[in-house]
Amino acid sequence: MINRRTFSKALGLGTGAAAASLAGLQGLPTASAATQNGTTAPTALTVTPGRHTSFATLKQIKAGLLDIGYAELGPAHGPVVICLHGWPYDIHSFVDVAPLLAAEGYRVIVPYLRGHGTTRFLSSRTFRNAQQSAIALDIIALMDVLKIEKAVLAGFDWGSRTADIIAALSPERVKALVSVSGYLVTNLEANKQPLPPKAEYAWWYQYYFATERGRLAMEDKTKRHDLTRLVWDTVSPTWGFDDATFERTAAAFENPDYADIVIHNYRWRLSLADGERRYDRFEKQLAARPVIAVPAITLDAEHDPFTAPGDGSSYRDRFTGKYDHRTLKGIGHNVPQEAPTAFAQAVIDVDHF
Repeated sequence: MINRRTFSKALGLGTGAAAASLAGLQGLPTASAATQNGTTAPTALTVTPGRHTSFATLKQIKAGLLDIGYAELGPAHGPVVICLHGWPYDIHSFVDVAPLLAAEGYRVIVPYLRGHGTTRFLSSRTFRNAQQSAIALDIIALMDVLKIEKAVLAGFDWGSRTADIIAALSPERVKALVSVSGYLVTNLEANKQPLPPKAEYAWWYQYYFATERGRLAMEDKTKRHDLTRLVWDTVSPTWGFDDATFERTAAAFENPDYADIVIHNYRWRLSLADGERRYDRFEKQLAARPVIAVPAITLDAEHDPFTAPGDGSSYRDRFTGKYDHRTLKGIGHNVPQEAPTAFAQAVIDVDHF
């Protein structure tokens, strides 16, 4: 469990006892309807993807190892939803989702992950680490400094992994979960085994980043721009985004730590780069594939090349609380930006399980 004592120790801010062991629930209940206290969940407004192009204001706050940039919408005292982006994306993945949730009375927080946008490390001496538990602890630090005890977490790609980890190790901080692609907690030992060739093909850039050529490409502004644009085109083949939409997000890749964070993330996942010992206790717990007991909705996108076959069956046993799985037809990898109404509705529904 990631609690304040183990969190502080992980960041080198103090001492604390070892993390408590995880305990999973038995059985696999499924939510039959999105209701809370007998009340049906409201229906999100329908929005055409791309209706919104920016957030009105951005905020900055020091949290843990970072000075985190984030967007915030909705009433200050509303129930909190934290939306977490992936790679190669940024907070604009939620530029249409956030207003929909704010209109339903939610306080919506959309942070730039470490190495992205206006988020900066507080110290030049901090190792630019992108292992999974480090990123999860960033979000817990943000919740602590914003005095958010519990929130609905909703994410895709890196954001799904981060939300899954917090839900598994600190369920007391998570009211409910929306996770695109389901259970994405990385098991380093299992990750050493090859996938079917078609799945490996989709991960071409992961292997590119394992080389010096890939690192140099991420450090070169033009090559980074073209590489990330290629990823957008290939993993969202039915999304008719324009150049301006991509450029708004690509601006977040100009962060001085971007290349280091991206390269470390993918090399660490292939066991080609070391993490930090202060996170070992969390990685050990995550290697055991802990269950997620909070209410959850998992989303799979029909045209996402990373969607596992079987309509969520491969990870169903990892979700032991109230649960629903949805497949989004005609949608690619960037689910919240391609299908903002469906994503927002999943958040509203899971909050009413």
